[in-house]
Amino acid sequence: MNILFITDLYPVKDDEKTTPKTLLNFVKEWEKQGHKIDVIKPNFILNSFLRGKPFYKTGQYGKVLNINYWTPFWFDVTKKSRCIDANRQCSFHEKTFHSSPFTFHYDITIAHMPSGILFADKLELPFVAGVHNSDLEVLTSPLYKFHFKKRLKKALDNAKAIACRSYVIRDKLLKLYPEYEHKTFTAPSGIDENLIHPSLFTHHSSPVKVLTCANFKKRKNIDKVIEACKGLEGFELTVIGDGKERKKLEKLDKNVKFTGYLEHDKVLSKMSESDIFILPSTGETFGMVYLEAMSQGCITICTIDDGIAGIIKDRENGFLTLPISNEIRKILLNIKNMDDDGLKRLRYNSLRTIKEYTSEKCACEYLQQIFKIL
Repeated sequence: MNILFITDLYPVKDDEKTTPKTLLNFVKEWEKQGHKIDVIKPNFILNSFLRGKPFYKTGQYGKVLNINYWTPFWFDVTKKSRCIDANRQCSFHEKTFHSSPFTFHYDITIAHMPSGILFADKLELPFVAGVHNSDLEVLTSPLYKFHFKKRLKKALDNAKAIACRSYVIRDKLLKLYPEYEHKTFTAPSGIDENLIHPSLFTHHSSPVKVLTCANFKKRKNIDKVIEACKGLEGFELTVIGDGKERKKLEKLDKNVKFTGYLEHDKVLSKMSESDIFILPSTGETFGMVYLEAMSQGCITICTIDDGIAGIIKDRENGFLTLPISNEIRKILLNIKNMDDDGLKRLRYNSLRTIKEYTSEKCACEYLQQIFKIL
């Protein structure tokens, strides 16, 4: 099957550190399954500089077609895409002629993020819309009320199916627009099956080792974790990450171990040495770090009605918390005081859950959900 994938949340090069690879992982899995994928990255230039992301000139980079623009889609997408398409080398040999600017035939067009969805809608191709937290912000924030909200709502109306990146996002979208229920499904990410180590689901050390990991942004609520652990006897907190908030966070408790930024393999190693992973952040689209922690045997705690809540079920395979230090402290003490049978049941359920959320299974399920609707 030939797939056209459109999103700005995609690394042009594999070694990019500032662009999440969650959507890239879907593409890689689909390619393993025998599908052929082309990627269009509609890139708002100002956004690149504001977010410190690498900048690439408009052009073809492997399978990725990077299209830059200064203003949010106030240019002729069709004309610009046709000019680039005429000069690009595409891996697809089958051609067809239709109303879109592309001479190459695609069986499915999948567009993620507001930029991708609006771009796909302008191409006048049948498409599947992948909804993230950013889309909900456009649909609910007063900042976007008079322009982008209407355009995004129109694009979602036109979408043949809507793939929400988490159970929480799906619930929130359907509360806004219940009329989408018939064409909406959940499309969570998965983890590399090779990272799952069942042998790690037995440890519980003394002191209890607590870990958190994130870029130090206010919404990550790292300060709440530090405050919750401060003065707690029998606990040891390690914080992985870096950012402008670091000095402020370090002043909260001198007993906390700050590692700074670590490479991915070292983060996983720290997780495998820990008992509990907690990140009470808000505004998460999904949160691969939670799945990674679960894969390494950590009892995992996330925020109620955010991120991977819905995959993590309170007191069944992990814990849900409000982003409040006192609430976090109660959960930590509860875990410490659990008997062996309770801990074993929790860890067993966590292992069983993570085995259902592998990259291969989630990528396959994504396409199957599309087929069911279409």
